[in-house]
Amino acid sequence: MLKESGFENITIGPAVDTFGGAIGEQSARAFDVFAYAFLATKPT
Repeated sequence: MLKESGFENITIGPAVDTFGGAIGEQSARAFDVFAYAFLATKPT
């Protein structure tokens, strides 16, 4: 989706557990939900 939006040099970071200790932690574990950081540039 980022590439289709015109972004270049797309880098995706490692999976991060953002639900540890949260109320929805069990649901997140059941569906393997993780967060990912993205870094990209859009040419001018």
